[in-house]
Amino acid sequence: MMTELPFDQVRTLLSVVDEGTFDAAAGALHVTPSAVSQRVKALEQRTGRVLLTRTKPVRPTESGEVVVRFARQLARLELDARAELGMTGSGGPTRLSIAVNADSLATWFLPALTRVPRELGICFELRREDEDHTAALLREGVVMAAVTSSPDPVPGCSVRALGRMRYLPTASPGFAERWLGAGTGADPLGLIADAPVVVFDRNDDFQDDFVRGLPGASGASALRNLVPTSEGFVAAVAAGVGWGMVPEVQAEPLLRTGQLIDLAPDRGVEVPLFWQQWKLDFPALAAVAETVAAVAAETLTFR
Repeated sequence: MMTELPFDQVRTLLSVVDEGTFDAAAGALHVTPSAVSQRVKALEQRTGRVLLTRTKPVRPTESGEVVVRFARQLARLELDARAELGMTGSGGPTRLSIAVNADSLATWFLPALTRVPRELGICFELRREDEDHTAALLREGVVMAAVTSSPDPVPGCSVRALGRMRYLPTASPGFAERWLGAGTGADPLGLIADAPVVVFDRNDDFQDDFVRGLPGASGASALRNLVPTSEGFVAAVAAGVGWGMVPEVQAEPLLRTGQLIDLAPDRGVEVPLFWQQWKLDFPALAAVAETVAAVAAETLTFR
């Protein structure tokens, strides 16, 4: 098996993945579809692996994801080299693709980006994804960095702890009175499994995990209200649509004004967050990482 990974073949594979089809990649690369197919086949022969699933759109296999990530890193390094050499066409802004969960995006992450030195000329391309799934975007090479809940580094990436985001089980006073026995002396957690709940989307099982931690409960109610934004989620809970796990930093002002109540002051849940990024000597990415870590240290809790 040959060990070289020719750049034209690697770049062609990346184009096929990004464009979705061999024909579209041929158009983007200004070559024939046959040439694209031949390059991909040659790369698969060199690696001894199937790199693409021939579906519509085309998807990389697990081995293909490794090559795609390598291709994106090569492209990034090429741009840096062109910029340092002052080559024509390299004077545009530096673009950083970052995956971040909705709650971090709505609370502490955007203020971190405002602290990145302006002279670096960075433009951000943010991908909103649940913290349990952001690592997959790194693994696929879609993003250069991610806020994730996993301490295990994706191959080719470094990882550092950011802190913990604390969540509180909350509801509006009216909701708690109607569904959770507020004012009657009943334990609201004894009734919460049957009460309407707010969830972020169909994949959100955070509220279910909380309820499963209670005696005799198997999960949250089937009465589910899907609200797919962090700000909208909090607003829905405050409006009495259902109960939900709200980030403490968002809940605090509403708790002070009485718009929300903490259903279990001693049962908050802390979710660890980590920063993962490509292992590249890339000044812009390093500067963002340091700024994000500094703001996280000011905002998140450490235990």
